[in-house]
Amino acid sequence: MVLLDLIEKTVNGTGYDLVDFEQAERGLFRVYIDFLPDGLEKGNIAVEDCEKVSHQLSHVLTVENVNYERLEVSSPGLDRPLKKVSDYARFVGCEVTVKLRMSMPGTPNRKTFTGVVHEPEGENLKLEFEVKDGSAMLEFTLADVDKARLVPQVDFRSRKA
Repeated sequence: MVLLDLIEKTVNGTGYDLVDFEQAERGLFRVYIDFLPDGLEKGNIAVEDCEKVSHQLSHVLTVENVNYERLEVSSPGLDRPLKKVSDYARFVGCEVTVKLRMSMPGTPNRKTFTGVVHEPEGENLKLEFEVKDGSAMLEFTLADVDKARLVPQVDFRSRKA
């Protein structure tokens, strides 16, 4: 079994969604988790969630004889990456910054766009972004994307207000 599949199966089995996984130097495994899109849990990942996944993953990696030195499990953060078509469907209506691998027809010399995600149509993704005289729609596929992240929405107002 491929390591990524093993990690995704384990994370999903504990009731979470694997957002991203990276192997860094010196045997470091970094795993980013979120709540499942169709799960009952809403809000932010807490330390207890990371602890639960870390505990399960460390057992699975030991049983599967995977050589690693350190395991880090964390939240994807406010600027969560979008890696799958299901991520785009999950965050319809949210503001996202998308960096494409190459510029698209109709947008010469431009690879980075910030706009609002629209409902995907199969494998086709859509982002509405502002131009001088209104708005335009960028249509692209996951293969066109170099990086995509949510634009953090931070409210500094007091909860008492």
